[in-house]
Amino acid sequence: MPKRKYKISVIQLNLNDVAENNLKKCISWVRDAASQGAEVILLPELYSSHYFCQSEDVDNFALAEPLYSTSFIAFSELAKELGVVIIVPFFEKRMAGIYHNSAYIIDADGTEAGLYRKMHIPDDPHFYEKFYFTPGDLGFQAIETKKGTVGTLICWDQWYPEAARITALKGAEVLFYPTAIGWHPKEKEQYGENQYGAWMNVMKGHAVANGVFVAAANRIGLEQYIEGTEGIQFWGASFIAGPQGEILAQASHDKEEILIAEVDLDLQENVRQNWPFFRDRRIDAFGDITKRAIDK
Repeated sequence: MPKRKYKISVIQLNLNDVAENNLKKCISWVRDAASQGAEVILLPELYSSHYFCQSEDVDNFALAEPLYSTSFIAFSELAKELGVVIIVPFFEKRMAGIYHNSAYIIDADGTEAGLYRKMHIPDDPHFYEKFYFTPGDLGFQAIETKKGTVGTLICWDQWYPEAARITALKGAEVLFYPTAIGWHPKEKEQYGENQYGAWMNVMKGHAVANGVFVAAANRIGLEQYIEGTEGIQFWGASFIAGPQGEILAQASHDKEEILIAEVDLDLQENVRQNWPFFRDRRIDAFGDITKRAIDK
């Protein structure tokens, strides 16, 4: 019988360092999370480097790695040693000229349970991801692991209810969102509270609308590596929410932290029985959702 309860964790870190140091740091924090009972552990987006998408610079492609190389080898060994599932977001070099913002889902025996490639790619000031990343082509997935059935979406995917819905309909019990989001320092005073609030609210809404647990792991710290710019102040605030949008664990804006919460599938089933949103969906009326715009 599959487990009806298991513990998940998100790790919030400052990752403004070189790949070797970030890898060592993340391995240490994953060990710590596992020692606290975590069974499925999530790292922030693009864990191995500073957030390089603040500029469009071909030299940054050197930060990418082929599939099943450094990150996979290190975290596969760690997952097997600790008996935990690890979600590892990384910069994937698929071939010359094709790169993805991706995440391994590494099972508790060290094997690959799944691979996700970020589907929605932003292009905002200092978030110039379209320069680097080809949109994902593996679709939205529910990945069966030895601990539970999980779905992974990445950062900008957070804003799309369709992505959350499809992943949940495929059977995901938890939506994991590795994230790198922050404030432009000069905008923080005027817009910061609303920006952060919108980010929290939309994901809590995904939890409610789909009756799933939601976990987001963000970075912290000011990453200011381009001369003449103010950089990005990553706002942290990583969290885990239950299937009614209730906050089960919440991190600060500025500290490295481990969050742990329990996924209770009996609770999830009870919530869906009492709020039967899946039952009442009018799928016969949703055809227009596949259109870019509904022209008059």
